[in-house]
Amino acid sequence: MMAERGILVDHSTVHRWAMKLLPVLEKAFRCPKRPVGKSWRMDETYIKVKGQWKY
Repeated sequence: MMAERGILVDHSTVHRWAMKLLPVLEKAFRCPKRPVGKSWRMDETYIKVKGQWKY
């Protein structure tokens, strides 16, 4: 993308930007999960696999 705009950037510079910015972006976009109570249940479920319902 930078080359399309006529800007020359070395691959090591892009790597440094990624190492610096990716943790910040991950923290901003990752949703905090709600706490689960002491007790919880999961019901049995069916899913559709290749058009057929499987248990």
